[in-house]
Amino acid sequence: MAASTSPRWAPLLAGMPIDFVFIDTEHIAIDRERLSWMCHAFRFAGLPPVVRIPSPDPYLACQAIDGGACGVVAPYIETAEQVRTLVGAVKGRPVKGAKLADELSGRVPFDPALRAYVGKYNESNSFIANIESVAAIEALDEILAVPGLDAVQIGPHDLSCSLGLPEQYDAPEIEAAFLTIFRKARAAGVGAGIHTWMAVEREAAWCAAGANFIIHSSDLRATSDGLSREINALRQRTGDLKKAGDNDATTV
Repeated sequence: MAASTSPRWAPLLAGMPIDFVFIDTEHIAIDRERLSWMCHAFRFAGLPPVVRIPSPDPYLACQAIDGGACGVVAPYIETAEQVRTLVGAVKGRPVKGAKLADELSGRVPFDPALRAYVGKYNESNSFIANIESVAAIEALDEILAVPGLDAVQIGPHDLSCSLGLPEQYDAPEIEAAFLTIFRKARAAGVGAGIHTWMAVEREAAWCAAGANFIIHSSDLRATSDGLSREINALRQRTGDLKKAGDNDATTV
């Protein structure tokens, strides 16, 4: 996950063994112009940008795609109808309004020429639904049946809270929920993933259980973890473990 808007991140990440970059505008203050700049920079660097929009709003999904996103993640999806509307926004462009609603409902399908045009126009766009509540799990079969849904992504923090077990990621109930989502999604022919900062061994176990994409950590967490590890190692080697209020410790 790229939280920093620095122009140095695109060429740096392009040299790493990763497949795509996740940009979160739900919890990170990135305006529309800066988001578009980031998306095009990462695309130029060969890293498809996948953007989580602030809310499950089809107009925000269109803005993200127009700004250069290759994929859109919508947060807190709980109904098949939400998915259907967002799939239309991501994969039905430039058609909108009543004509798109008629196509999505099956009342008045696109004629063959328009269907072919829309398919070509949006062939590189992906839509991913965030599954992060008990209500979403209860509606999962209906959500997974919506045509055009490419993948579901677990939001572990919100899901743990919805389950009444906030941040208790080792609880059997939370692991069971993760595995249920992975299993059902893959059985339906839909991708399944998770945004996580947990141990690589645990991520690998989820992949073995069916997950086929992992959003691993973030630039902020990687920087924090790396600096903490290195500075603590330096203090240990100098015999100077800094304590709160210790004004005599070596400055690092």
